[in-house]
Amino acid sequence: MQTVSEVIVDTLVKAGAKRCYGIVGDTINHFTSAVRTSDLEWVHVRHEEVGAFAAGGESYLTGELSVCAGTAGPGSLHFINGIFESHRNGAPVLLIASRIDRAEQGFGYPQDVDQQRLYEQCSVFCETLTHPEQARRMISQAAQAALNRRGVAVVQISGDIFKEKSNDVLPWSVHRPVWIARPSDSELDTLAKKINQAKNITIYGGIGCRFAHDETVKLAQHLAAPIAHTTRSKEFLEYDNPCNVGMNGILGNPAGYRAIMTCDLLLCLGTDFAYTQFYPEKATIIQIDSEAPHLGRRTPLDMGLVGHVGATIEALLPRLKARTNSTFLDDLRTRYAKDLKEMEGRGKEPDPSLIHPQFVAQTLDKLANDDAVFTADGGSPMVWLLRHLRANGKRSFLTSLSHGTMANAYPQGLGMAKAYPGRQVIAMCGDGGMTMLMGDLLTLVQEKIPLKVLVFNNHSLGFVEMEQRIEGLLDSYTGLHNPDFGRVAEACGITGTSVESADQLEESMQTWLAAEGPALLSVQVNRVELVMPPEVTAQQISSTALFGLKAILSGRGDEVVDLLRDNFLR
Repeated sequence: MQTVSEVIVDTLVKAGAKRCYGIVGDTINHFTSAVRTSDLEWVHVRHEEVGAFAAGGESYLTGELSVCAGTAGPGSLHFINGIFESHRNGAPVLLIASRIDRAEQGFGYPQDVDQQRLYEQCSVFCETLTHPEQARRMISQAAQAALNRRGVAVVQISGDIFKEKSNDVLPWSVHRPVWIARPSDSELDTLAKKINQAKNITIYGGIGCRFAHDETVKLAQHLAAPIAHTTRSKEFLEYDNPCNVGMNGILGNPAGYRAIMTCDLLLCLGTDFAYTQFYPEKATIIQIDSEAPHLGRRTPLDMGLVGHVGATIEALLPRLKARTNSTFLDDLRTRYAKDLKEMEGRGKEPDPSLIHPQFVAQTLDKLANDDAVFTADGGSPMVWLLRHLRANGKRSFLTSLSHGTMANAYPQGLGMAKAYPGRQVIAMCGDGGMTMLMGDLLTLVQEKIPLKVLVFNNHSLGFVEMEQRIEGLLDSYTGLHNPDFGRVAEACGITGTSVESADQLEESMQTWLAAEGPALLSVQVNRVELVMPPEVTAQQISSTALFGLKAILSGRGDEVVDLLRDNFLR
């Protein structure tokens, strides 16, 4: 007869889990003891939030189940931000959130927390295991929900239950059916009629195109339609795509923006892009998504259809007339080529002492492996990844686009590197994000994880600083007093290097990438850097001018000169 802990671990392993991230202690000691004698690897992190990020990074990349486990009260609570991030990324993670012993619950006992109300808002499954006979059945259901609904499952377990015996002999297991959905024939006929009557068609591809690159490109070529993509689908639609015109949104480029705004029919494929100001006001808009609740929640639709992108395109194509007039596509492709040239130009270094972050990202793009995995912190590192790293069908990218958190990059990279020890995994970190969870640099050493960490060191919360200035405000409380990150890394037992001159960057980056084991490269980058949107509005110009006036009046005129020089006069 097995203990509940042994049953849980056995069920997780059979569900495909390979690793469990967490910190050991009181209410999960019997569980971690069962892990120790199993095939499930325990990854000992220094902060539970890092464990949740790491598990989410692993599961996002592999599509397989990963596990976190935390002690009662603060231990399980520390996972919350990383769990939100993983859930919104669609990563199948299972969290074992332990509670105090049942006999003490409800009496204000130390560390007693009602986790149900916290985790039910960031999970596809959130239940409490209350009896030993539920162990295999509930863990199987939780894993099944996480894997099939692509999100986080949470199981709460009181510490005293872990050591009890389970008499359940029923063979509960995890099922992963493969299913395909597409709209009905009548819906496809109506959709085809609308497409055949339209003049200028743009395809807007999202994360739902993850497994439908070839079908999406085939549809675009058949319709002579440009493909604009969301930030999350860069990895899946940018490469080998003669119809690609780039990204839409605040981080996008003019061609991608114009493709959306100037079409008369917008075909949204697997996208739930959140920002309503980046949808056209007059075009016919049709959305196809595998999740019916996603239809029409971002912008009003003319048609909303449920289906997987690849299967829907295959059923739709025979109903569509092929188009030979490619003027709309050709014009946008010409604009896209100009966009790429302009973005490349923003990384040029006329002054070796002034390192632009774009130049750092472009150098990384050139030197990184063709199948490298990249993560980036929310904020400006995310921008440099999206704009300056090239997708090629082999590289993988993960940024915090749905949750928008700081400090996600190297913790997610930690889990990705554990999952794929043979691949080059690179985390692009802001100095704010790095210092928020810096303690887990020690995890890289202790667990021998060969992650490559790149720190964009501009001594500020740069993205926040830019937001404040664009709103016409003087930037406030954004400055950071940072250590020498290279020396900090060395103190932790990691190969560490700091670069302050553009002349040193390429050689230092080559050495950093070639280092055995974990390595950190800190680059002193320009602080006064704007992230230019695809379309600059009059309001943004006037607000930025207001910042300039306030800066001059407050004795900070040198910053205005730097802003003009580094962003507009080059």
